[in-house]
Amino acid sequence: MELTTYLIDFILHVDKHLETFVASYGLWVYALLFVIIFVETGVVVMPFLPGDSLLFVVGAMCGVGMMSYPLAVGLLLAAAVLGDQCNYSIGRYLGPKVFQWEDSRFFNKRAFNQAHAFYERYGGVTIVAARFMPFLRTFAPFVAGISHMSRGKFSMFNVAGAALWVGGIVTAGYAFGNVPFVKAHLDKIIWAMILVPGLFVLFGAWRARRQAGRAPVRP
Repeated sequence: MELTTYLIDFILHVDKHLETFVASYGLWVYALLFVIIFVETGVVVMPFLPGDSLLFVVGAMCGVGMMSYPLAVGLLLAAAVLGDQCNYSIGRYLGPKVFQWEDSRFFNKRAFNQAHAFYERYGGVTIVAARFMPFLRTFAPFVAGISHMSRGKFSMFNVAGAALWVGGIVTAGYAFGNVPFVKAHLDKIIWAMILVPGLFVLFGAWRARRQAGRAPVRP
């Protein structure tokens, strides 16, 4: 329970936690950020880490000179690409065994099924779009590996999605993170970054499931 409470507090107040870490440990913050982004995208049992809000706050801190913008973008881009490659490789290794796994504290089968339905509908574009959707971005490369998408094709979508996600959100934080209105309502913005993409994922999965149910059964 204490771990859950801490994680919720970290996600919703990531700006304060990160600022304290920078003040206390300096350059070690880059190693911490690399690990968080790599684990969120590369380990299928860690979809709850605050990727979007973390990138936005990193950009805001770069905007006031507390962190280096080029170094932050470069390291986080590498972490995002390597994380997805790791996740894809795990999916290829495990294959269809995953469909037999039960929901547990370490594996969210509902999120996995939603990612699979989204992938079946949109194919490789899912790898790019999923970057902006919590939970789905953790499972999309995993599903691509299970579906045996070629590594070359996956890598192309992986790099494109990572560049848009990391570059786009860090730059948005750099440009707007220190605007007084944004700073005053950062907690609400973080909630929106978590909930709005999640609603799109649920809607896409619901549509895919509905259309699959309507498809005529061939003899």
